[in-house]
Parts: sequence; C-alpha cells; structure tokens
Amino acid sequence: MTITHETTAFRTSAIDPALLARLRDTDDAGRAPELSTHEEGGAPLRCCLRHAAPGDRIALLSYAPLRHWAAETGANPGPYLEMGPVFVHADADACPGPPSGDGYPLPMHGTDRVFRAYSADGRILGGRLVRLSHDEAAAGAADAELAAMFSDPEVALVHVRAVEFGCFLFAARRAG
Repeated sequence: MTITHETTAFRTSAIDPALLARLRDTDDAGRAPELSTHEEGGAPLRCCLRHAAPGDRIALLSYAPLRHWAAETGANPGPYLEMGPVFVHADADACPGPPSGDGYPLPMHGTDRVFRAYSADGRILGGRLVRLSHDEAAAGAADAELAAMFSDPEVALVHVRAVEFGCFLFAARRAG
C-alpha cells in the first residue's frame, strides 16, 4: 500500500508472504511456531494487517523485522536488531492478504501506537506516541504522522508498534 502525502510518499507493508512461508516452519528464533485456535478473536495478524476472527487458526512466532530489512538493503543496525512475538494465520490459504488501499491499514487502529523511525543504516532516529481510534479521521491522522516522519530525509523506515506489549505490527517505508 503506497500513499503520497504532499511531497512525501511512503508504503505500508505486512510481512512478506515468501518470508512467512519460512517463518511458519521455523521462526527467527529457530523454533517451530506455537499453533492455536483463537477462540475469541482479536489477535493482530501481521500477515494481513487485520485482527483474527473467532475460531481462526493462528501461529505465534518470533520475528526480527530489522534483520530482514537489513538483508534487503545492506544496512547494519548492530545492537538495534531485536526479535519479538507476532501472530500470523497458521495457514497461508486462510490469509486474505493485506487490505487494499493506501496508507495506514484501518483494521490496525484502535489503540496507542509507537511510530519508531530508523535511518538507512538501521539506527533509531526517534519515535512518536500516536493515539488512534477506529474511525476514518484516525486513518488520516496516522497517515499525516507517518508523512511528517518521512519528511525528514534521514528517515528510511518506520516501525509501527503496539504500546502495551511493544510488539512490531508493520513497517512503513519511503516509497521510490
């Protein structure tokens, strides 16, 4: 999903499907994911940027987002590499893929988020606490916040994270 805000363009993305195929077998910690049926629903899924529906089969796995970005870009984030838990659909066939449209995915709204900016070499440049509701106005506010961060030419990547657990939700990258 790519959005252009004034002169700053960025795209948001879920975890790449090819990478997910590997992670569903062995996660970034070298372990098999923990599989379960999510009875009540609501777990934030990083494969499709939606919340799990009641009864969805999900996998909890370890994911190191900067490691994969650094492998693509040649960055060397050094001590900023971190790994954390993420939920994904247990089966690729059950995943509808990310929502269509541009910008911040509306299904991921509804609570406080941290937007953490990284430089092209993978170093943390700063972060912002962003409060999001479930409405369309919040979608525009989130996009404006990301655009403001990308207006700094040093920002190459922004991770969106949950405040309450610190978990990685998705990445936004400078488009182009």
